[in-house]
Amino acid sequence: MLHVPLAFLASITFAQTQGDILIPSTSIERPADLGRAAHTNHLILNRAWRLPTEGPEIEYTMMARQAGPSGYTPNHIRAAYGFPATGGSGAIAIVIAYHYPNARRDFNVFAAQFNLPQETSTNQTLSSNKALQVVYQGTTAPTQNTGWNQEAAMDIQWAHAMAPSAKIYLVEANSPSINDLTVAVKKAATLPGVRCVSMSWGATEFSAVSQFESTFTKSGVVFFASSGDIGGQKSWPALSPNVICVGGTSLKLSSGVWNDTVWSGSGGGISSFFNRPSYQNSVSSIVGPKRGGPDISAVADPATGAAVYAPTSATNSAWMVFGGTSLSAPIVAGAYNLSGRTTQSSALELSIIYSRIGTAGVRDVVSGKAGNNSARAGYDLASGVGCPKGIGAF
Repeated sequence: MLHVPLAFLASITFAQTQGDILIPSTSIERPADLGRAAHTNHLILNRAWRLPTEGPEIEYTMMARQAGPSGYTPNHIRAAYGFPATGGSGAIAIVIAYHYPNARRDFNVFAAQFNLPQETSTNQTLSSNKALQVVYQGTTAPTQNTGWNQEAAMDIQWAHAMAPSAKIYLVEANSPSINDLTVAVKKAATLPGVRCVSMSWGATEFSAVSQFESTFTKSGVVFFASSGDIGGQKSWPALSPNVICVGGTSLKLSSGVWNDTVWSGSGGGISSFFNRPSYQNSVSSIVGPKRGGPDISAVADPATGAAVYAPTSATNSAWMVFGGTSLSAPIVAGAYNLSGRTTQSSALELSIIYSRIGTAGVRDVVSGKAGNNSARAGYDLASGVGCPKGIGAF
């Protein structure tokens, strides 16, 4: 989530470049959006990628679109967080805005590249599909939007990479309005087999957030949302007490050991509107009387980003390296599915996650800063409880 003083650029995929990072226009929040519309939380690396390691950086050649896959692969992420390569069950629902006409094609390119199950049906909307099914908010497909299609590509591909045997639903809201997205979330939570819903979009907290809380209380479903991409800034629905708020890290390999530090762009902070839920009583000295976030984190820094096969236009796609907390949310949602848990609510699952502080279930993140939020031992407003260390985090 980036506040950038630009005019609305609806037809331009890349609104602005900040150094080596491309900021899609759909990832920019504008004053008129407050309380009305959400934005994506994905960023695109605008240079050639190499395996991030501790030590001096090298100079890169600018290259956003890769000839082949570049960035972290599913095997990298599994190794980094101790996730098994196989498993998953039931279904994961991904909620985005707008129609992604080539979702199945791009999903299958990614799946084929990394030896994951492909969707064999040529009709991506069939309920009989095993790997991927596209579902509309209403009865007809919404309009197409390349920026939101990029978001959808990353979400469905990386949820699938983490839980290969789970079915992925892509639920398409008619627009990025808060009303449409929450209707789509409610629909997603009722789809057959859905155990978790991932939302890689957000909006600045607004005074009416409480009226949408029933969206996230479907029994037997756990909800995940990205914390946002402005360091230390608050985002909804991530800070809902009924949603697991997923922050972002920079992930590097040092002497054969994977290490997470806080990504400077990771959102987080203390809610202005939600009171502290009981699962945060153990960290009340940090969050005070209000809900704090993030709860848990995973890789999000686009400089240590992941391979995604995503649209460059309404018809064409290419390999790119994506980041943002839009990456960490589906990774964590997929890992939750992989754990086999069938927790009855996000609040109950969060009670489990907070009980993992200081245990082998999480890898504490103890360095780095996002805005005014700094990492420290144990829980903090920069990384939450830390990163999953295997599926025991859940």
